[in-house]
Amino acid sequence: MRKALIVGIDHYDHISALSGAVNDAHSVKAVLERNADGTLNFATPKLMTGTGPAAGITRTNLRQAVEELFNDDADIALFYFAGHGYIDDTGGFLCASDCKSGHDGLALSEVMAMANQSGAKNKVIILDSCHGGIAGTSAVSKQVAEISDGVTILTASTADQYAMETGGGSGVFTSLLVDALSGAAANLVGAITPGSVYAHIDQSLGNWAQRPVFKTNVKKFVSLRETDAPIELADLQKLTKLFQHPTSQLALDPSYEPERSGKEDASIPAPDPAKNADFAVLQNLVKVNLVRPVDAPHMWHAAMGSKACELTVLGQHYWNLVKEDLV
Repeated sequence: MRKALIVGIDHYDHISALSGAVNDAHSVKAVLERNADGTLNFATPKLMTGTGPAAGITRTNLRQAVEELFNDDADIALFYFAGHGYIDDTGGFLCASDCKSGHDGLALSEVMAMANQSGAKNKVIILDSCHGGIAGTSAVSKQVAEISDGVTILTASTADQYAMETGGGSGVFTSLLVDALSGAAANLVGAITPGSVYAHIDQSLGNWAQRPVFKTNVKKFVSLRETDAPIELADLQKLTKLFQHPTSQLALDPSYEPERSGKEDASIPAPDPAKNADFAVLQNLVKVNLVRPVDAPHMWHAAMGSKACELTVLGQHYWNLVKEDLV
């Protein structure tokens, strides 16, 4: 079972309103509900939005919802929050609609306590709020994170930074988050993990002042969503058949290449159907940066020049995963 609590607050009774948090919450809910093939992912995620005076989210209601989320043994319990954040000498806070200052919001220390004590196998906390990077920080030392097994934190900014909005009614961070979950952060089997989401956001932000924060204490990343894989699994699993070892080279010759250019040369071996099939797989592996030609600009030249091909560093990584039956 996968559970998600998705919160977006634009309306505040006493502090300045926001314009994109509710939109962001709806976008995150939409992308998390189903995988790319239409199968259920996070079935019926709970959505809470603060849209106006008659539809705000109180601190009490927010705390109860977070407590309910983590009071379970779900496979994944995911908490997403978009709204105001606040920080003072005692720690960080998530601002509910009825906050008057900020330090009367839901303390991140409480959120972390509930996540750390949760029976859920994987606890994922995603915060698109100012100062969110303080989540999980030790009260004794700011250089130490205190997160239990199975907890992952991804925030829009560091403890000292503000979370930025785009001009189109959405947060910069959540726009990249949705892009990542939509497939931009998928690995070669189509899985989107918290680590790959962070990598996508971090690379996309470049040298912006706003920097995302990633903290985790897991032995293995869980997939947050499944999307179309850029290569067929059967082709990926042929890595160990084509290459005896991750660092070995596969010798090629013209019989691998089915295409010829110019007049036929009797000295060039004719295409071999079996080798042609392997060569087609190798070409697919080249496209996803798992294989590269050796001393040749392209695979065609490597085959026709009787050169070789080898695994890239990424290819060696996936070779080991295939060998260990992990893909």
